[in-house]
Amino acid sequence: MTAQECLKYIVKELHTVVFSTVDEKGYPVTCAIDMMDGDESSLYFLTARGKQFFSRLKANRHIAFTALRGKDTLSSIAVSVQGEAKELGSGRVEDLFQKNSYMYEIYPTRQSREALTVFQIYRGRGEWFDLSKKPIERFDFSFGEASRKQEGYVITRKCIHCGVCSQTCPQQCIDVAAGVIRQQNCPHCGNCYRRCPVKAVERRGRGDTE
Repeated sequence: MTAQECLKYIVKELHTVVFSTVDEKGYPVTCAIDMMDGDESSLYFLTARGKQFFSRLKANRHIAFTALRGKDTLSSIAVSVQGEAKELGSGRVEDLFQKNSYMYEIYPTRQSREALTVFQIYRGRGEWFDLSKKPIERFDFSFGEASRKQEGYVITRKCIHCGVCSQTCPQQCIDVAAGVIRQQNCPHCGNCYRRCPVKAVERRGRGDTE
């Protein structure tokens, strides 16, 4: 998977996401938002200026969302994104309506659409998590101006190849002989990190603040 493929999947296949912002006290607030368009480096959605959601976006550009598709847990694909959003104004409202014609049922007149404004998620990091695969499949991606963040666990040169980590791995994604964790299948559970007798497993991504 590429970042561009993930963005396209969000717009075309998931579309409605559970979106998180924070209120004036710093408490999290969620709502359902439709991702109406995307390109190689960003996502686009809209909202009405009179909504509290709009006020929260204007007060704090940092956002997060998650969406899930599947008939049950073991057939699901989840995509999560953390990023930053900025207001673009009303210039693309009609374009987004043409691409998402159901919106004409909600705001049927040009006058009613004057309340709307478009936001762009211009930078973000995300995770693709596919539980329908055996072993599970994950992919970390970034888009826009964000750098890719390395997370998960790695085996260092301290490894004595005892096999304890492999025995505790729920997805059997550790090659003991090579001392390698297959990152695309790792569930990030931390069993290998906690159980390694010589502390040869290190956790990546701790302390990142960007």
